[in-house]
Amino acid sequence: MASDPYEILGVKRDATQSAIRTAYRKLAKKLHPDLNPGDKKAEEKFKAVAMAYDLLSDADKRARFDRGEIDASGAERAQQRYYRDFQDAESGPHAYSGGGAGHADFGDISDLFGDLFSRRSARGASGGGFGMRGADARYHLAVDFLDAVNGATKRITLPDGATLDVAIPPGTEDGQILRLRGKGGEGLGGGTAGDALITMEVRPHAFFTRRGNDIEMELPVTLAEAVLGGKLDVPTPKGSVRMSVPKGSNTGTRLRLKGKGVALPGGGHGDEYVTLKVVLPEGRDEALEEFVRGWQAGQQQKPREHMER
Repeated sequence: MASDPYEILGVKRDATQSAIRTAYRKLAKKLHPDLNPGDKKAEEKFKAVAMAYDLLSDADKRARFDRGEIDASGAERAQQRYYRDFQDAESGPHAYSGGGAGHADFGDISDLFGDLFSRRSARGASGGGFGMRGADARYHLAVDFLDAVNGATKRITLPDGATLDVAIPPGTEDGQILRLRGKGGEGLGGGTAGDALITMEVRPHAFFTRRGNDIEMELPVTLAEAVLGGKLDVPTPKGSVRMSVPKGSNTGTRLRLKGKGVALPGGGHGDEYVTLKVVLPEGRDEALEEFVRGWQAGQQQKPREHMER
């Protein structure tokens, strides 16, 4: 399989972020392991697609790849390093991607002077004076949708080779900043250590989307399931559950699974909303055609009547 992320996603090198996101979602829906149980080839392709999207969805990493500074896995290519690699994460390079190694930057000059001094007590053990607070270290961490919803622990690698385990709280949102106190730069003169500030990026899911604390998904159903109703297995972030589909359901019917959404800060969960989509069998079905020809109610139906002028 191609190793170039543009080739993997099937997009041009000048593709917009919207086009890249659309290509990823299309491939993820096709290759997701939940939809291809036991298919190792599909699983490997899905991993490659996720890695390609992780790189190209980050504007800085994409630019660095295009310049040849990093390879398709995000690893540094052998070359001279510049101070620009450590500028502020909000306006410059993102330090970490996925589950692999990352790099930190140590804040801009406003961080340094904004938090420069923490006054020590004149009666303290060190005999008084001022201590310099350590600089905050900024990181970027991309995680899967379900890890953000359910919570997880991810390990990032610091520039000096040390590792830092990051506990991702259930319900973490895209763009949210996690603060790990005392995990930044060391203080001087007895000053406290800085903090680690981790900006979270939540990758899109193949079929789940998030609306606040609710989860939404579109569920394909057969014509028989829609007409006759019944109990179906429906995916949720915590695993499949049984859901009752009423008789006579239609495309667009929206059903609620109470408490199957995102964890709420004060306890409890949001809901999951399932929108049904009636899907006919592939190819012609002569028996179905014959039935429809003799189906009087179907012949008399006028679904577009409201659109007539």
